[in-house]
Amino acid sequence: MKRSLLIKPTMNEQYPTVSYGKGIYLYDNKGKRYIDGSSGAVTASLGHGVYEIIKSMQNQANKVSFVYRSQFTSEPAERLAEKLNKLVDADEDYWSFFVNSGSEATETAMKVAIQYWQEQGNFKKQRILSRWVSYHGITLGALSMSGHINRRERFVSLLEDYPSVTAPYCYRCSFDKTYPTCQLMCAHEVEAAIKRIGADHIAGFIAEPIIGAAGGVIVPPDGYYQKVREICDRYNILFIADEVMTGIGRTGKMFGLDHWGVKADIVALGKGMSAGFTPMAATLVSEKVMKPILEGSNSIMSGHTYSANPQSAASALAVLEYIENNNLVDKVKENGTYLLKRLKEELSNLEIIGDIRGKGLMIGVEFVSDKNIKQSFHNNGAVTNKIVKKAREKGLLIYPSSAGQDGVGGDAIIISPPFIILKEEIEELVSILMEVVSDIQKELGLTGGTDHEAINVQKEDK
Repeated sequence: MKRSLLIKPTMNEQYPTVSYGKGIYLYDNKGKRYIDGSSGAVTASLGHGVYEIIKSMQNQANKVSFVYRSQFTSEPAERLAEKLNKLVDADEDYWSFFVNSGSEATETAMKVAIQYWQEQGNFKKQRILSRWVSYHGITLGALSMSGHINRRERFVSLLEDYPSVTAPYCYRCSFDKTYPTCQLMCAHEVEAAIKRIGADHIAGFIAEPIIGAAGGVIVPPDGYYQKVREICDRYNILFIADEVMTGIGRTGKMFGLDHWGVKADIVALGKGMSAGFTPMAATLVSEKVMKPILEGSNSIMSGHTYSANPQSAASALAVLEYIENNNLVDKVKENGTYLLKRLKEELSNLEIIGDIRGKGLMIGVEFVSDKNIKQSFHNNGAVTNKIVKKAREKGLLIYPSSAGQDGVGGDAIIISPPFIILKEEIEELVSILMEVVSDIQKELGLTGGTDHEAINVQKEDK
């Protein structure tokens, strides 16, 4: 038998082979069941094997699955754009540019922001301002906007130096302040960065409403985005929301920014937009941004072969209709409140737990070697890897994340189960996670007060 030539995330890792999925569960080819506690990569928001979505996909496949966007439009793509515009629920229309992934959506957002100024004869505003402890995608433009040090380091010589602003990370405030006496110094830093760089050079500011993979679900303090929006308006800078992870109901609102009543000029969507049934993402562009483009070149300078293909558009449309028809955004809020409560009740007293945070069904757990001083493990994610691996062995899939000061050297996981999870299934998830974290804590010999556990982990992983 020939060896596998499939390039996997870690080449020497032995991954189980998936057989099928149903509801919140996945089954491997040996019959083992796993709770999909992270919806894959915060993606499979409806769970697996949803009849209504599969039926829509089959119906579309019987008609046509692919057309090239320069030759045809399609009814599913037109209807999907109309649906997304309604979901934004803004005072102005939002146009949709369909792509295949979140990385493409944020990169398209970057290009549209720059083009917006060029269409008005301004060729100086070409820089995108972004935050450290952020992740906007793996393509070079998206990675240039990302303040995720571990993912940047291999390609740093090819990247633009866009990250300039501190993340609104209240658990580890860079200014050594506490909310609300901090007076939102992290938001005011956006203004300071604009002044240093020069507003005449900045096309847009991009931010994840709630920071995902780079920080383990960092929720900003109230008032942060209202202040950021006001600063962007004052300095004539477009505000780009990276809603790839937070969008389409994941946080208990249709969009993450809805928690703060703020609208962005450009919105990037992905992941939950098609709930993993097909590759599909979108860049939503406000009427304000579209106006000079429509009056100028009349074309957005971007394009992908599979953009707006009917098969993916029909799948995404079916997902959005399913969410609406079953009131799943309200269900996410209810389930998320319960899950966060149960995680805090069961895990908070463990020595290894630093912080448990989140909104809706997007919850982060940060791990520390000394919770009294919030000391991270100094082992480049080894603890996270141990927890993720142990959880998989016990039938729970969770998503690894970075954390720690500046997003370097810390450990965290993201818990983001499908919207349809039941309370008894939440209890099963929490029970397994409690067992996993307790086991890892014992392995580390963590009893509090010192950092010798981090040293032990480093020795084990060499």
